[in-house]
Amino acid sequence: MALAPEIASGSGSAVGEGRGAHVDAPELRLFVMGLFCIFGGITSLNDVIIPKLKELFTLNYTQAMLVQFCFFTAYLVIGIPGAKLVKKIGYMRGAVAGLLTMMVGCLLFIPASQNAVYGLFLFALFVLASGVVIVQVVANPLISMLGKPETAHSRLTFAQAFNSLGTTIFPIVGSILILGSLATMKAEDLSGAELDAYRTAESQAIVHGYLGIAVALLVVAGAVWMFRNRLQGEKHEASAGLAGFDLLKRPRFGFGALCIFLYVGAEVSIGSLIVNYLMQPGVMGLAEQAAGKLIGLYWGGAMIGRFIGSGLMRVISPGKLLGLVAVGAITLILISINTTGVVSGYSLLAIGLMNAIMFPTIFSLASEKLGSRAADGSGIINVAIFGGAVVPLATGALADLTGSLATALLLPALCYAVIAAFGYYARRPAV
Repeated sequence: MALAPEIASGSGSAVGEGRGAHVDAPELRLFVMGLFCIFGGITSLNDVIIPKLKELFTLNYTQAMLVQFCFFTAYLVIGIPGAKLVKKIGYMRGAVAGLLTMMVGCLLFIPASQNAVYGLFLFALFVLASGVVIVQVVANPLISMLGKPETAHSRLTFAQAFNSLGTTIFPIVGSILILGSLATMKAEDLSGAELDAYRTAESQAIVHGYLGIAVALLVVAGAVWMFRNRLQGEKHEASAGLAGFDLLKRPRFGFGALCIFLYVGAEVSIGSLIVNYLMQPGVMGLAEQAAGKLIGLYWGGAMIGRFIGSGLMRVISPGKLLGLVAVGAITLILISINTTGVVSGYSLLAIGLMNAIMFPTIFSLASEKLGSRAADGSGIINVAIFGGAVVPLATGALADLTGSLATALLLPALCYAVIAAFGYYARRPAV
């Protein structure tokens, strides 16, 4: 079972006798579910931005994947400092700090658009992701804490369903607002001042979308601040500068961290390529906006699967279920790359259903028996999410090298094979 940093009994808290500490604060669950929804939705918007920026700046797949590289590099850079910040100021204040950082990242899209420079968009995404990292450091252990330890697997999976709610809604709306604004002309047909003007005008759609998100983040931060003193007596184990890395010496945690790296990389790689994949004549031959709207099916499958998985976790070993869905993802990739038309397209989209339980299950299996070091473990897990930077970039490079998106998808399939092995390894409770 996944245990969060211990909370001493105090106002509004309850400590489970002999089972580990948990907090009786049902109203906080709503806020945490909201946090999962927000950072999930913002992350999935990258799948919409990638084809937009790819067209505006005439990028190849490797260059376009720099969007994900810069976004997920924040997990490597901010993961450990973010965990330290949360341990110093507490979960609720840490959530506010993360939300405000996300807001600043959204506002940075204004100068990026005004200057029409790809590098500025990448910097804005890095700042935005830094806030996401801090919020995620808070959310994962906190949702484990807000209930009985023995149901932590199920509860984290249920929370991830709200993450998927965000990842389902945001791309659909983003496709309408961002991809729907693409003009009949193409950047590759322009040059000089005309090209600069086109990029500036077309990038305004991105700005408007993220300004709306910035306002929403400010409102949520204000609401969370009202509950800043709700968790009385938080206790976090003191740690050194590189706190948490020693946990990698534990085979179960180290293997789990590797699988988080590979899972996020595989999930992000597929999501980033869906639009361009579905636009191919040999697949579904869709227009850019129509393909973008179907991203919602990919993330929506994950949402449905997480609600289902939350129940299945109560009757099936989490490790066994993890292995089964990983094999399912591999099967769907092989079907997609060896078929054409709607079968090829919808097989790839259906991988979202297989992804549903992977992150929360890997996280909770890896974090079993961490006790008061759960915050350190969460920080390392967030560092491992750096896989979302590395694997998509490698997948994009493979696509450019081979000239085939289908061939490039074999790399995510390999990632799922390792995850299947971890599921078998962790099928029994930690000792």
